[in-house]
Amino acid sequence: MNLLPKSTAEFGSTEYWNSFFRKRGKQAFEWYGEYPELCDQLHQYIKVKDEILVVGCGNSKLSMDLYDVGFKKITNIDISPVVIKQMQEANRTTRPEMAWNQMDATAMTFPDETFSVVLDKGTLDALFTDDSAKVLSVVQKYFTEIGRVLRAAGRYVCISLLQEHILRKVVDYFPSAHFMLRIVRCPEAGKGHAAEDTPNADGSSLVVFAIVATKLKNIPMRVLELGLAGNHIERVQRPEELMAGVAAAQKAAMVCNGLARGSIAGMAEVSLDLFSPSEKQQPRYTIHVLDQAPKRGNGKYAAFIVPQGRETEWLFATPVGRRKLQESAKFDRLAIVTLHRGHVYSDLEAVKTELGESVKSLAPNGLQGASIPYLSIGAEVGRRETIHTGRSELSGEYVVEEIAGDNGRLFRRLIFLSNQSVVQSEAALKMARVRGSRAAQKVIDPGYLACQHHLFMTVGVQLAANMTSPSKPCPVAVVGLGGGGLCTFIRECLKNTTLTAIEIDPEIEQIAVKYFGLTLDQRLRVVIADGVQFLADEAARGAHYSALLFDVDSKDPSVGMSCPPAAFVERTVLANVRKIIGDTGLFVLNLVCRNDSLRETTVEALKQTFRYVLSYQLEEDVNEIFYCTDNERLREVTNWQELLRTAADDVNKLARKEKLTMEQELVDLSDFIAALKI
Repeated sequence: MNLLPKSTAEFGSTEYWNSFFRKRGKQAFEWYGEYPELCDQLHQYIKVKDEILVVGCGNSKLSMDLYDVGFKKITNIDISPVVIKQMQEANRTTRPEMAWNQMDATAMTFPDETFSVVLDKGTLDALFTDDSAKVLSVVQKYFTEIGRVLRAAGRYVCISLLQEHILRKVVDYFPSAHFMLRIVRCPEAGKGHAAEDTPNADGSSLVVFAIVATKLKNIPMRVLELGLAGNHIERVQRPEELMAGVAAAQKAAMVCNGLARGSIAGMAEVSLDLFSPSEKQQPRYTIHVLDQAPKRGNGKYAAFIVPQGRETEWLFATPVGRRKLQESAKFDRLAIVTLHRGHVYSDLEAVKTELGESVKSLAPNGLQGASIPYLSIGAEVGRRETIHTGRSELSGEYVVEEIAGDNGRLFRRLIFLSNQSVVQSEAALKMARVRGSRAAQKVIDPGYLACQHHLFMTVGVQLAANMTSPSKPCPVAVVGLGGGGLCTFIRECLKNTTLTAIEIDPEIEQIAVKYFGLTLDQRLRVVIADGVQFLADEAARGAHYSALLFDVDSKDPSVGMSCPPAAFVERTVLANVRKIIGDTGLFVLNLVCRNDSLRETTVEALKQTFRYVLSYQLEEDVNEIFYCTDNERLREVTNWQELLRTAADDVNKLARKEKLTMEQELVDLSDFIAALKI
């Protein structure tokens, strides 16, 4: 039976509603939910002693339910005489004190200030079909009448979907008419309780709000409040904040509805940020939802909670990694949850409880009420401790934090808050006795390399050292210091090197020394300078380095090459690099480039500058290491393979000799050599 209007304009006509209720008969029609779904909000703003006017009552059971739980002073009005007659007959003996009047809500005949509450469930939405001049005139009359029949301190309580044009009018009208305005979400309403002929019968849900406008005689300022999560009410300063909060809830529901209706297998993952009601600057959780084609033996749906501090790992931080995680977890849909810094999480069970409703809302159709399994690594929520916070003039705010990894091992990290998904630097901690102290203390482990590409850059340094005189020190320049992990490892492992690290940000040097164990001495110095300018100055004065390394990241996330900045691979800069390393030295470049065209341009520039260019693509990381030289000893492929094999073997042996507990062992040397590309 088609009981919904063919055009929204029909909602405002008496003829439509008479026809509607004749077709409907005695079957109640509940806009947006019934009393059980709305009672939590209604009981907060309506008291038993209130004299209540229900506008546009229709044949809803809401008035009857309120009456039955003790609200006796209820007057109902509706534009349709048909429904008023139906309701009078139905309630004459069972609810004798309740009044039913046929009346137009835009032209009521009640005296001024008759009621302490005006209750509206869907009537405003039915009247406010669009923002045409004619409709706006009707709505203006309706609001004026509400203000007239309400007593001082009376409340207009309106259950609405708050379409954009309705929300805009509500936010504009009521504060200017001396009403305190509060908008709260009705979380239990609109969850598919409608009949089969209504839009949300497929398991999706409508986002239902309660407008609570309190009439005040004198109000010196606008009072705007918003409640989107539980009983937490937030006072906002500007109407735009109120509208943005409502819009965010509606958009989130739209995503949940889409996920309830179908699978996104073969499509990009869907991501949602969840905010704590009391802290809306930074998300508390991020949920990534992935679908894969149903497979026999797979579960339908599960949530995976990533422990604190692990969210930057490849498996959890990248779409490709998360897809791998889903495949191994063997669920058709997986919601992967990451926990954000700046928040406190007591334990895993508390996190599950807090996430419960949100995770259920992302379930496939038919599973919204089912028990959802939670997966994680171990039984702990992880640990994150902030050691230091600061601000760099060049890179913005940052945090130095310690996290617990596998088996409880501690790691220290540098994170720039402008790009929190990227670990700028990481060091492993170990317990050791420090001179002058009896008890063991946490110290930096110099044998730990957080990034696999650092190991292959170290191999490049050893290759350069092997091609120089063993009796002479091997001078090395590293553009990009970070926490100093690469420089520290080279210094400890390759004893015949002297290192110059070039870093543009003086704050980074201080962080590396104070928190990441960087030791400055005759073998390791830091120059605070712009890298491009440093290379130009060194080339001009005829400086020579046996190995020159680029391990510097770009601050511009919009460019398809995140390492190095594009300026560092311009022809003039590469020409300076060539002058500095001369005919025998080696240039090692860490390239992270997702733009194929930009990569081709960069590789062409390298080939135009150096005679011999060799690259190695790391398997799991996006890093690609380039070894570039004019050294004639590396003319033949077999020479490259032999010398790199020797250099790689030397690094392993020297690390063991220096008792460096290397976390990043070299891949099988035959695989490494085979993967090299000339």
